[in-house]
Amino acid sequence: MAPFVARGLLLLALLFPAAARAQADDPYAAFATHDYEAMRAAIETLSTSGDARAPAILAALQAGQLRVGADGTLYLRAADGSLREAVSGAAAAGVDAAALKEVRMNNAVRRALDGALGGLRLFAADPSTRAAAAEAVFKGRDRAALPALDRALARETDAWVKSVMAQARAALILAGGGASEADTLAAIAVLRARGDLEASSLLASVAGQPAAVMRAAHDALTAIQRQRQLWDIGESVFYGLSLGSVLLLAAAGLAITFGVMGVINMAHGEMVMLGAYTTFVVQEAMRAHAPGLIGASLFVAVPAAFLVAGAVGIVIERGLIRFLYGRPLETLLATWGLSLILQQVVRSIFGPSNREVSTPAWMSGAFPLGGLTITANRLTIIVFAALVFAVLMLALRRTPLGLRMRAVTQNRFMAAAMGIRTPWIDALTFGLGSGVAGIAGVALSQIDNVSPNLGQSYIIDSFMVVVFGGVGNLWGTALGALTLGIVNKFLEPVAGAVLGKIAVLVLLIVFIQRRPRGMFPLKGRAVEA
Repeated sequence: MAPFVARGLLLLALLFPAAARAQADDPYAAFATHDYEAMRAAIETLSTSGDARAPAILAALQAGQLRVGADGTLYLRAADGSLREAVSGAAAAGVDAAALKEVRMNNAVRRALDGALGGLRLFAADPSTRAAAAEAVFKGRDRAALPALDRALARETDAWVKSVMAQARAALILAGGGASEADTLAAIAVLRARGDLEASSLLASVAGQPAAVMRAAHDALTAIQRQRQLWDIGESVFYGLSLGSVLLLAAAGLAITFGVMGVINMAHGEMVMLGAYTTFVVQEAMRAHAPGLIGASLFVAVPAAFLVAGAVGIVIERGLIRFLYGRPLETLLATWGLSLILQQVVRSIFGPSNREVSTPAWMSGAFPLGGLTITANRLTIIVFAALVFAVLMLALRRTPLGLRMRAVTQNRFMAAAMGIRTPWIDALTFGLGSGVAGIAGVALSQIDNVSPNLGQSYIIDSFMVVVFGGVGNLWGTALGALTLGIVNKFLEPVAGAVLGKIAVLVLLIVFIQRRPRGMFPLKGRAVEA
C-alpha cells in the first residue's frame, strides 16, 4: 500500500508543481488543504518564522475562528461575526460567511499548535505575556521550544523577563540532556538562583552526568533546601503575625474593659459576632440598593459595627454589669448567660446556618515575595489591626476620655475624688471595648464563618492574650497577641493544631506562675496595692 501512496504523492507533485511551491513559500496555504501533516509542518515553520501575522492566525485556528473560502483564501471570524482576510488583514466586504468552511484539525495539529503558540508568545509586546510564556516553557519542558526560546532570549531587554527565559532554558537543558558540560553547569547555577520546589525537582533528577556536574547539582540542591527552610520560617512568622493580628483585634476591647473595671465579660465574643453580622447586613443592603459599591462595603461596615457593638455594650453595662461590680463570680455567670441569650437572638433573626460575607476584589488573591506567598486578605488584616491599635492608643493618650479612663484604671477612688464620674466612664469604656470587638468581627468575617458561634472560638484566646500581656495594658496585649500567634504557628506543624494549643496553654500557665501580672503590668498606687 505504501508504494502506491508514495507514487500518488509524486504524481500530484509533478502535476501541480506550482501549488507545491506555493505551499512551501507560503505556509498559510497549507491551512486551505485537508493535509494535516502539511498543516503541522506549516505551524512549526510559522513558530520560528518571526512573522507578525502568525500569532493572530494561529490563535484563531486554535479558537475555531479560522475560515477558508472556495478559492483557498483564509479569513478571521471575529466574535461579532465580522470577517477579514487573515493574511492581508483587509476587511472582507461582500463575502458570504455561510459559504466559508472552518479549518479542521486533528490531535497532531493541535499539539503542534499549542507548542507554537507558546513559542510565539515569547515575542509578544507585553512583558508579562512573554514572562508567562517562558514560565509555561519551564513547566512544559518541551525541547522543541528551545530554538524559539534562544532567539527570544537574545532579543529580550527586560531584565525580569530575561531571567524567567534563562530559567526556562536551564530547565530544557537539564530535562533534555545531551548538552555540553559547561551549558549544564550554567543551567544548574540558574536553577540554584531560582530556588523553588520545581528547581529542586529538576536538580534532583540529574543523573548519569560527569562528576563535576553531579557535585554542582548536589551542592545546588542542598543550598535550595537550606534556603527553603529559611523561607518556611518566614512563612510561619507571617502566618503567626496574621493570627496574632486577629487575636489582637479580638482581645483589645477585652483588655480595656477588664483593665478598667475588672469585669470578666464572657459575652465579649458575642460583640465580635455582632460586628460580623453587621458586616453581613451592610453587604446585603448594598447588594440590593448599590451593587456598584459592594467593593467598598467594608469601609461602611467598620464604623457601623463599632456603633452597633458599642451601643449594645453600653446597654449591657448600664442594665446588668453596674449591679455586679465587686462580685466577679456572679459577673462571670451573668455574662455567660448573656452570651447564650445573644447567640439565640441572632439565631432567631438570621438562622443557625453560616452567612456568606463576600471578600472584596482588592482583598483577594496573593503575590510572591521571594520564597513567600503573601495572601492579600491576611496582609490586609495585619495592616488593619495595626491601624486600629494606633487609633486606640491615640484615643487613650490624647483625648479627655482616654485620660479619665487611665485615671480610673490606676486609682478609681482618687479619680472619683477629683470629680471624674466613674459610672459614666465605666459605661463609655465598656462601650469602647465592645465597639473595638465589633470592628474585630468585620475582620474575622473575611477569614472565618459568620455564624452565631463565631465569638466562642476567640473568647478563651482573648483572655489568654490579656492575662499574658498584662491586664489593662494595650502594649502588652499587642505583644502578647503576636507572641501567642507566632508560637502557635511554629507548634502546629510539630504537635498538631489541638496539641499545639494545649502546649501554648501549658507554657502560659508556667509563665503566669513566674509573673502573675503578665509581661507589662499596669503601674499605680491602687493597681499595685
